[in-house]
Amino acid sequence: MLHNFIGEKSNKVINVIEKGAAIKFAKAIGETHPMYVDEDYAKNSKFGKLFVPATYPVTLNYGEIDGMKLPSAGLIHGEQSFHYYRPLTVGDVVHCYRVVTNYTEKEAKSGTLGMLTFTDYGEDEHGETIFECVRVVILTETVRKELSY
Repeated sequence: MLHNFIGEKSNKVINVIEKGAAIKFAKAIGETHPMYVDEDYAKNSKFGKLFVPATYPVTLNYGEIDGMKLPSAGLIHGEQSFHYYRPLTVGDVVHCYRVVTNYTEKEAKSGTLGMLTFTDYGEDEHGETIFECVRVVILTETVRKELSY
């Protein structure tokens, strides 16, 4: 069904890591370390800036993959993992894009489930990778029937 999208990628989208949004996110997930919520503390650290929580990249815009239109409802979060090459910090300008890395199907009691895997990338202005995030989205039988691929 979605096999033909494997290897497809979105165009890069620029995201600016804003202080207010990053602090609000940190507080929402219960992150209390001052490197995430106390600007004065962070200024005096060796990094000099507030860190952004590891899961913050889920809030960023990765653009769209041409021809791939998934529904906004009915998808199930399967799993995700993050790999950082350096800390993501407030003020960073991040060029983000997404690549479809896999699609498999599995029979279940409720019908055929689709497992769609994306790898999301965030790069700095010089093209250096800051992070990679691998996400698996599960498409139920109902969602799969709605798609016209």
